[in-house]
Amino acid sequence: MVGQSLRFAEWGAEIDARVEALLGQMTLEEKVGQMVQIHLGTLGRVEGEERIRRGQVGSVLSLYGAAEINRLQRIAVEESRLGVPLLIGNDVIHGYRTIFPIPLAESCTWDPGLVEEAARIAAEEASADGTDWTFAPMVDICHDPRWGRIAEGAGEDPFLGAAMARARVRGFQAGDLSSRRKLAACPKHYVAYGAAEAGKDYNTVDISERTLRDVYLPPFKAAFDEGAGTVMSAFNEIGGVPASANPLTLGTILRQEWGFKGVVLSDWNAIGELIAHGFAADLKEAARRSVLAGVDMDMVADAYHDHLAELVREGNVPLAIVDEAVRRVLRLKMMLGLFEQPYTDESLAEKVILKAEYREKALDLARRSMVLLKNDGLLPLGRDVKEIALIGPLADDHHEILGCWHRIGSDQDTESVLDGLRAVLPPATKVTHVRGCDLEGGEEPDLAGVARAAQDADVAIVVVGEGEAMSGEAHSRAYLGLPGQQQALLEAVHATGTPVAVVLMSGRPLAIPRLVEQVPAVLQAWHGGIRAGRAVADLLVGAANPSGKLTATWPRTEGQIPVYYAHKNTGRPVGGDSIPQFHKPNWSLHIDEVNAPLFPFGYGLSYTTFEYRDLEVETPEVDRDSTLVVGATVANTGDRAGDEVVQLYVRDLVGSVTRPVKELKSFRRISLDPGEKARVRFEVLVEQLAFHGLGTLPGQRMEYVVEPGEFKVWIGPNSAEGLEGEFRVLG
Repeated sequence: MVGQSLRFAEWGAEIDARVEALLGQMTLEEKVGQMVQIHLGTLGRVEGEERIRRGQVGSVLSLYGAAEINRLQRIAVEESRLGVPLLIGNDVIHGYRTIFPIPLAESCTWDPGLVEEAARIAAEEASADGTDWTFAPMVDICHDPRWGRIAEGAGEDPFLGAAMARARVRGFQAGDLSSRRKLAACPKHYVAYGAAEAGKDYNTVDISERTLRDVYLPPFKAAFDEGAGTVMSAFNEIGGVPASANPLTLGTILRQEWGFKGVVLSDWNAIGELIAHGFAADLKEAARRSVLAGVDMDMVADAYHDHLAELVREGNVPLAIVDEAVRRVLRLKMMLGLFEQPYTDESLAEKVILKAEYREKALDLARRSMVLLKNDGLLPLGRDVKEIALIGPLADDHHEILGCWHRIGSDQDTESVLDGLRAVLPPATKVTHVRGCDLEGGEEPDLAGVARAAQDADVAIVVVGEGEAMSGEAHSRAYLGLPGQQQALLEAVHATGTPVAVVLMSGRPLAIPRLVEQVPAVLQAWHGGIRAGRAVADLLVGAANPSGKLTATWPRTEGQIPVYYAHKNTGRPVGGDSIPQFHKPNWSLHIDEVNAPLFPFGYGLSYTTFEYRDLEVETPEVDRDSTLVVGATVANTGDRAGDEVVQLYVRDLVGSVTRPVKELKSFRRISLDPGEKARVRFEVLVEQLAFHGLGTLPGQRMEYVVEPGEFKVWIGPNSAEGLEGEFRVLG
């Protein structure tokens, strides 16, 4: 765990006085300038620099390197009339130069402390190179793995998502960075962006306000409670109103209910896209709608630059709204210390970036993030293995493993699986590498070559999956099988009869039931960052024991999507008795596929085994202002030391509105030696069982409340298994 986190939403009277003094000196155009973020590659360098001189730019994004950042900062500080420094914002998503696993993979560690350390390292590197503001963490909840940006978040669960949001904010905003600078976090994308229809990026979202509040908002609230002082509004609409001009989410919830006092930044051209949404006739109307809804800063659309001063002079936007937005921007800059320290020490980055201890942390996180999905005894590889066929387009890859949004991450910093195996295997072990095919099917696959290599080997390791550009923003997929000819490659290896271990690399859950059926071992390695290859090798040979657990459900087929563990029961549920699914007509099912996913939320295997025993509900009756206490014994019944993520789920059996069949309410990662056991005791505040019910007052649409009644509780290794108990919440 790292040190004290800064809280950018808190400030004192001194900053208020400084802000008011500066605001009082500003012309209207200079005020609007603080609400404008530009991208030099889009706007043009000459035009961008001239606007900075005129005091008409508040922030610049996607600018890397202390020397160039200092050059622009000098224009702002030394050549503009008031000398207001720029905010430099960058997408530091899962590392700056030390690239960690993608955030979805990081969440599979179920270790907020470790994720916090990774964010802290990213902040160390980014701040040393001149960045003040990271457009992260992404805290969108996602139930649809077709959506490419599932790679950037913590998966499908709001409780786990909130824990990871808090951890990343603490890490990014660590108060004692070696650069002596500060970094502000920006949770995104506010809000419900991950609920896009059909998993298509930027697409329509149409959900109830109850679902919005109970599922999609909690990670944002957690990030703000941890001190995040900025937020990015999303591209999508919600129930017909675009998120970047939405009075309910930006005004009622964010400002009024939560009291958020930080900066709201639009996403890239999201204000301009109000026109395409059909929500604004032109850019001027788009500017008016967004600023009145509560967006303080316009990312690259130039809606505010071109029209906001005019709107104020016409009386269509109150000057008080502009003033309040500028206050928020100036406060942030002052809290970042930019007025006192606008420039970055240009010699610092080379001392901080890619330090040896950062690379070790990247290796540790990569190993813990990887999930053993299947193992029929093939792994870890035994000492009797003398020859390995290493096959697949990702087996000696140095680029795709970096994952989406790796920005200045470099291929030269990475280790491939081939590199990793050569580092950990005995010199006498022969490794024959055959690429076999490309990722997307543009080349004719060398099926004969891979078959020859596999036939001669004791074991084949097939490394397949997605490239880094197959997930992330604007990279949604309709089909979630292996791209290109990779399945055919696997078929050719499988046909030889040589035992096969598959290493999957991807930015999302895949739909691969045939692959899982064919092979005895499957390791999900994700896009694991610069140390991914060594991490895979350590896990394959048993130098490390797999301990990752899935944070997003894996579908058997795209037709099951959306698929997630915390679904509703429906009036005709399939489960609950011993009758097979397809013998139950007129129930909630597909006639050609089982309801169960390929792998459930929370799932992951180990090289050892864990047994759960002796569940005890210590508080069978609890008041709404008390604590639920539940415990169970977990024993390591195998012959290896291992880590287990013990998970606690509850179900509210009857509510004023229908409730999910299970909800994660706590978890704990424990380490046990062979034969060791531990009593895992959870204390859960009953207030954590609250949801938005119907309410009891006349005309009340919803009320956030814990309702009395019967509950079930489970402690287990994943969302589909566990010891079951009961408790009652008293009225």
